[in-house]
Amino acid sequence: MKRRLVLKQLSVVSLLALSGWMPQAYAAQTIKVGILHSLSGTMAISETSLKDVALMTIDEINANGGVLGKQLEAVVVDPASNWPLFAEKARQLLAQDKVSVVFGAWTSVSRKSVLPVFKELNGLLFYPVQYEGEELERNVFYTGAAPNQQAIPAVEYLMSEDGGGAKRFVLLGTDYVYPRTTNKILRAFLHSKGVKDSDIDEVYTPFGHADYQTIVANIKQFSAGGKTAVVSTINGDSNVPFYKELGNAGLKATDVPVVAFSVGEEELRGVDTKPLVGHLAAWNYFQSIKNPINADFIEKWKAYAKAKNLPNAATVVTNDPMEATYIGIHMWKQAVEQAKSTDVDKVIDAMGGQTFEAPNGFTVKMDQTNHHLHKPVYIGEINGNGQFNIVWKTQGPIRAQPWSPFIAGNESKQDK
Repeated sequence: MKRRLVLKQLSVVSLLALSGWMPQAYAAQTIKVGILHSLSGTMAISETSLKDVALMTIDEINANGGVLGKQLEAVVVDPASNWPLFAEKARQLLAQDKVSVVFGAWTSVSRKSVLPVFKELNGLLFYPVQYEGEELERNVFYTGAAPNQQAIPAVEYLMSEDGGGAKRFVLLGTDYVYPRTTNKILRAFLHSKGVKDSDIDEVYTPFGHADYQTIVANIKQFSAGGKTAVVSTINGDSNVPFYKELGNAGLKATDVPVVAFSVGEEELRGVDTKPLVGHLAAWNYFQSIKNPINADFIEKWKAYAKAKNLPNAATVVTNDPMEATYIGIHMWKQAVEQAKSTDVDKVIDAMGGQTFEAPNGFTVKMDQTNHHLHKPVYIGEINGNGQFNIVWKTQGPIRAQPWSPFIAGNESKQDK
């Protein structure tokens, strides 16, 4: 009787295996991947769309056969714009949920918070946002821009004749590591171009800051001393009141152009852009780029938003960090298939040299030594529809220099 029961159980298991479904106890049919983005708090305005585009990409990969013959299973957590909580959620994903890779973080302080966890547990993080550089970690791949792929070209443009020939600069940012380090690099760069400290005003506000009336009034006053531009590293939902105050004060791009490094199409959805026409943003991708791959990317995103009934699905937009997320997940898939394993060390070794036909119009490449993408640089001008007209671009992808030559002591680290 016992033997007959065992045989019956084995037959059930065999049938389940043949049907392609197996309980967890018998076989792991999925590869778990973590999504670590703030879905609440001050950064939700920027990060929620990255969670959604990651889920779209995972669905796309699964529909095409998955990875190594297995479906991807997303594990989504919300660190709620709380930097210590990022570390706790990262540990949960790696130690408890046993994910093979994590896609996420936006602010540099959130990335710095999770780094010790990824190093301790030998996890793998794909970070999709522009940042200040001065970092190169074995357990991280940086699919956003380094300073030489965004900040430096943007300021060079502002100083050029086409960009208005700015002589004075307001460095305005949220008070944390990315704006402060980026502005340290930019101040040194401006010094190298002959700009004096008296022609540079550096101002910081806390996360979630909402009252920009005094700051904008001071910018108008500062601009009386000569042709002035604002370099904005404001992050999160503070961008909405800042841009609204620019409009209220009548500060037009023809008077004092603002170039932003953390404002894209998604952030502009909450702002009346008509008073902001002509202000700038520097990124490696804009939705307005015309090519078949980008058209397909936009179409897929709009269809996904409609199918999943996302908030304001009829008006969804794509942006640079969304594209960087999309690229990173596909490149990880390629590396896993090349390595024939999700083992972190094997995937890291396979990542160098991976390429991808990106919506930005170029074949982007993961550098073989520095864990950063080779990316094109675009500068876009805000138009009345909340999109960007491209006014300047590089001829092709630029190799990232994670270590800025404008910070003393880092010159020799540039290509390491």
